[in-house]
Amino acid sequence: MKEYALVVQGTAFTSRTPKEIEVLKDHLFCINGKGVIERIVAPEASDYVTVADAHRETSRFKRLNEGQYLLPGFVDLHVHAPQWAQSGTALDIPLYDWLNTYTFPLEAKFSDLAFARNVYEDVVDTLLANGTTTALYFATVHKEASVLLAEICASKGQRGLVGKVVMDDPEQNPEYYRDADTNTALKDTEEFIVRVKKLAESTKQGVYPVVTPRFIPSCTDEALKGLGELAARHDTHIQSHCSESDWAHGYVRDRFGKHDAFALNDFGLLTEKSVMAHCNFLDEDDASLFAKTGTAVSHCPISNAYFANSVIPIARWLDKGVEIGLGSDISGGFSPSLYDNARQAVISSRMLEDGVNGELPAAERGVPNSRLTINEAFYLATAGGGESLSLPIGRLAEGYAWDAQIIDTSLAAARLPLYDANEPLEDIFQKIMYLVRPEHIREVWVQGELVHKRG
Repeated sequence: MKEYALVVQGTAFTSRTPKEIEVLKDHLFCINGKGVIERIVAPEASDYVTVADAHRETSRFKRLNEGQYLLPGFVDLHVHAPQWAQSGTALDIPLYDWLNTYTFPLEAKFSDLAFARNVYEDVVDTLLANGTTTALYFATVHKEASVLLAEICASKGQRGLVGKVVMDDPEQNPEYYRDADTNTALKDTEEFIVRVKKLAESTKQGVYPVVTPRFIPSCTDEALKGLGELAARHDTHIQSHCSESDWAHGYVRDRFGKHDAFALNDFGLLTEKSVMAHCNFLDEDDASLFAKTGTAVSHCPISNAYFANSVIPIARWLDKGVEIGLGSDISGGFSPSLYDNARQAVISSRMLEDGVNGELPAAERGVPNSRLTINEAFYLATAGGGESLSLPIGRLAEGYAWDAQIIDTSLAAARLPLYDANEPLEDIFQKIMYLVRPEHIREVWVQGELVHKRG
């Protein structure tokens, strides 16, 4: 009998397709020493009892309690780690004013590594406690603080993809917060890439350097071109903002005579490892380019409600073959929870389909076929995020990393409304997705390691 590093017995929910949930009732999840799900054993399998009995009396066996369920760890595709310090602040002003009045002065403080450590340790802990096992982070322009964020992810067990932000255009960025010049921005970025790749060699769950032009308005043409070349040379992930708001979208059209997507592609910044945040103003040609290049969209529904000036038609782009995941966009989005963002994704899609102007006739008020189900929002938070990053994460399936949340629906202080002993598991899944709070998340695992446990 093969011995596994960990065997977990319980009922799990995972995405079969973007629209369908797979319920794995009372299955055994067999995890190997690399933290990968090597085998999943169904109760009807001939050796189900044998595998369970071989591990049951060891510390390598875990059986979920009554009322507990497994979900994959969440994949957050857009986090501004330094902005955790201002989360919940000033969400009532336009994006341009918000950046210059609040965000840039805050991010400038991350030249102080003690301040950076204090914020970064807290944001990683907070995201883990909310079930986020993988996060795609914007750091700041500071090379050392950006490396520090990667080190904190490595030490705390979160799979972190971290970008040192590039903002080199002296005409578009404040003097107190920008790269010294284009050459320095590119040199610091390459040194950052090399150091994080070295760190990754000793990190079980993986940490990854990410080429990160903040967005086109913050960068010179020379920087954008150089960053595309660096990403190709070092085979890194790429992230930026794309067609987020009326202002940002209009700026790029005025500067290049084309949309963000085509401008970014001209600089080599749209690849299978690229994730572009927001993308509210994509048109059909932009979406086709995303699908062709393998570029993913990070959908940030809470943040978009405050700053994006529109609702992105996620269902339309999913049908077109664009890879899409979910992002919290701390702190443009106030919540660190992808549960909250999944809920908002459903709400926003319903508002897009039904329309919001009651003075218009119902037939003219909305955009048909725009709604998302909670199953689809769950897919965005899990499997869609993994596919967007081209990593084997986001599913409870063989060959995928054991990134998992244990949810307790019968918690004495916060019971979910489950009163029927025969309630369908599909209904329990929906209640989890709509009602879970951090206290229901009892354990979080990344790459086979326990990284968060609530007492």
